[in-house]
Amino acid sequence: MVTTSQKLVISGYYGFHNSGDEAVLKSILTALEEESQRSNVTIEPIVLSGDPEWTTSMYGVRSVHRMKLKEVREALKESDGLISGGGSLLQDATGLKSIPYYLGVIKLAQWLKKPTFIYAQGIGPVKRKIFNPMIKSVFKACTYVSVRDEQSADYLRGLGLQWNQIHVVPDPVMGLPLPEAKVESGADAISANAANQANQVEPSSGGHTKLPVIGISVRFWESDRKELTAIAAGLKKLCSKRAVHLRFLPFHLPVDEQASRFLMEMLGDVTSKGSEISITPDLTDPQLMLEEVSKCDLVIGMRLHSLIYAASQYVPPVGISYDPKIDQFLLRLDSEPAGKTDTLDGDKLAKTVVGLLDQRSQWLKEHEEGITELKQEARVPAQQIINYLGRKG
Repeated sequence: MVTTSQKLVISGYYGFHNSGDEAVLKSILTALEEESQRSNVTIEPIVLSGDPEWTTSMYGVRSVHRMKLKEVREALKESDGLISGGGSLLQDATGLKSIPYYLGVIKLAQWLKKPTFIYAQGIGPVKRKIFNPMIKSVFKACTYVSVRDEQSADYLRGLGLQWNQIHVVPDPVMGLPLPEAKVESGADAISANAANQANQVEPSSGGHTKLPVIGISVRFWESDRKELTAIAAGLKKLCSKRAVHLRFLPFHLPVDEQASRFLMEMLGDVTSKGSEISITPDLTDPQLMLEEVSKCDLVIGMRLHSLIYAASQYVPPVGISYDPKIDQFLLRLDSEPAGKTDTLDGDKLAKTVVGLLDQRSQWLKEHEEGITELKQEARVPAQQIINYLGRKG
């Protein structure tokens, strides 16, 4: 069998030291590499990054600056196609520039007659109708379109894309392996997680704890910080009921570390009642953060990928929703958020956490098979892209 080499440009929110988005990139690179090993196609990635040198150092791939049009155009020109995704790239909730930028990269590839692949994106919210015809035009010209939830698929169908043009798949991070692929199956993951609990996370005060580890991923969202105030109230209530180890997991540096420390200050003297508090060191390697999450008994998360990390490691996630993407992911687990940032109730949060800690074995029993299926389905976009390039080659 003759092996062909194919260059693929990968566009997304990469090089900004956001653990969730870096996990998306690492997951895509890993899936492409593993699927290419099963075929006659070798992939040479070229990543568009906000920090090309760091991206090259982190992943060992070629990278060019995402905002230097000449470099982007040259990379696309020499490539065999473009992957756009994953993540929430096409949304106008955080500003007006994201949608034109990411559509512009896709359109440039299409002008250069390159196949374009949409990789497990979460589309929306798109509040400004002016963007709808732009998205429709670009997506109709794509070779392959996959989205990570039904809400995104419904939006695209509403624009006129046919149902069979859109694949609904899990977020690619569901397929991210632990460092050195320590966990390969659902049963192994649960066994490894149980072993982790016997060697619990080391708290900042030193020594090892045998307390239940509650991972906490927070961000600033509400202007009056009411969400963090409610989380603090819930954690205080939790610690009044039982001793736990609160392990803060900043996903987007440095802002999430600031939010974590803001919340830690509100917790007061919970350590005087037997609980412990610690925070991970600065982690930009997504697999190292995934390993941290795998050591938790439960994760309370505002960041979507903190919840995805948890579920992928068979750790119960407790979501706090600031965006429909949180609700959509939890829905795939037949679950719902503990609350929304603007109306979160601390007592309800504490009750949810206590209930999951008490019934953790039952949760694993109910979700193991479904999570394993999601992890397998997360590889579908890579399979489709490799198959297309193999036929083309």
